[in-house]
Amino acid sequence: MYKRILTAALLFGMACTGPPVWAQSCAPRTALVTRLEAAYGETLSARGLQSGQSLIEIFASPKSGSFTVLMSRPDGISCILSTGTHWMVEPGLPEKEGVTG
Repeated sequence: MYKRILTAALLFGMACTGPPVWAQSCAPRTALVTRLEAAYGETLSARGLQSGQSLIEIFASPKSGSFTVLMSRPDGISCILSTGTHWMVEPGLPEKEGVTG
C-alpha cells in the first residue's frame, strides 16, 4: 500500500517539476492578420527580418493599446510569439549635431 502511494507521489511530483510548455498559435498569416484586424483592431506597426528564415511583425491597436508579436515564415505560416496591452510608441531621438566621420 505504501509503495503505491509513494510511487504515485513521486510520479506526480516529478511531473510538477518539469519546465512549462509555451503554447504557440500558428496558422496561415492571412488568417491571423484578418483575425487581429477584425477582433482587436490591430494593424501592422513594425517589422524586421530576424534571419533569412523568419520575419518578426508587431501588430498594435493605438485605440486599445493591445499588441501582438508574430513570427512569419517564408511558407506563409505565422506564429504568435507574444501578446499584451499598453503598447506605446516612443518618439524618435533627435539627431546629434556635430562633426561626422
